[in-house]
Amino acid sequence: MNDVQIRTFQVPGARLHYEVRGTGPLLLMIPGAPADAGALAGLAACLSDRYTVVTYDQRGLSRSVLTEPPADQDVAVFSDDAHRLLAALGDEPAYVLGNSGGALTALDLAARHPERVRALVVHEPPLPELLPDRERWRAVFQDVYDTYRDQGAGMAMGRFIATVEGDGAAPPAMPDPSQMPPEALEMMGRIQGNLDHFLAHVLLPVLRFEPDIAALRSGPVPVTVGVGAASGDGVPALSARVLAERLGVEPLVFPGDHQGLATDAATGAEIIHKTLA
Repeated sequence: MNDVQIRTFQVPGARLHYEVRGTGPLLLMIPGAPADAGALAGLAACLSDRYTVVTYDQRGLSRSVLTEPPADQDVAVFSDDAHRLLAALGDEPAYVLGNSGGALTALDLAARHPERVRALVVHEPPLPELLPDRERWRAVFQDVYDTYRDQGAGMAMGRFIATVEGDGAAPPAMPDPSQMPPEALEMMGRIQGNLDHFLAHVLLPVLRFEPDIAALRSGPVPVTVGVGAASGDGVPALSARVLAERLGVEPLVFPGDHQGLATDAATGAEIIHKTLA
C-alpha cells in the first residue's frame, strides 16, 4: 500500500509536485512551509491502507517550482492551488488535513470551496491575527523578516522557531544526521533550500491571514482543530485553542508538540482516521 506515485500538475505560475499513495476515499494532506510533502510521508504511509492519500509541496517550495518570477504568496494563492489540484483529482469532495501553515491553506479552501471538502482536520494552524496580542506578534514576525534581510536565514529561523515553541521552551533537539534515513536527509536539504523563499515571500503575507470564521461556522464542512499535548504557548498552539473556541468546538489533542504528526505518525494516523470516520 505504500507504493508512491510521483506526479506533477500545472497551476498558474507554478508546477506542483504531488504524491499519491493507497486506495480508498481521497485524503489531501497539506504541509506547512518551509517543509514539504516529505514532512507528512510517514503519516501518509500509515493512512494509505484506508485512503487514497495525496500530499504535495506548496508552490515555490522544494519540487513545486515557480514558472514565473518569485513574488509574495498569500494564503488565497495557496488555497487556489489546492482547489485546482482537487478538481483535477476527481469530482467527489475530499477529506483534507492541514498541518501548521498548511492548515491555513486548508481553512481557506474549506471556507471558499466547501463543495470540495468532505471534512477538515487542522493541526496547530499559526493564526497570530486571531490572538489578543496580535500587534505584538506582528512586530515579532516583522523582526524575523528584518533579521533575515540583515543577518541571513540562519539567524532569522532561530527567531522564527522561538515563536513556534513559545516563551521559555527549550529549542527542539536536532537529530543526528548520521542516524537519519536517506529520505529524511534529503528532505532536510530541501527545507534548507526553501528558507530564502519562505522568509522573503511567504512568512509575512501568510501570517496576516485571518480565516472566515462565519463561513466555517455556517458551512457544511465539519472542522476539527488539533493541538499537541506537549505544545507550550507558542503561536500555533495558542492559535489552535482560540480557533477552536471561535468555531465552537473542543480542541482535539494529539501526542507530541508542533511536530507531533511527524514524530508519532502512527498514533496521529489513528486519531485522524477516527475523526474522519
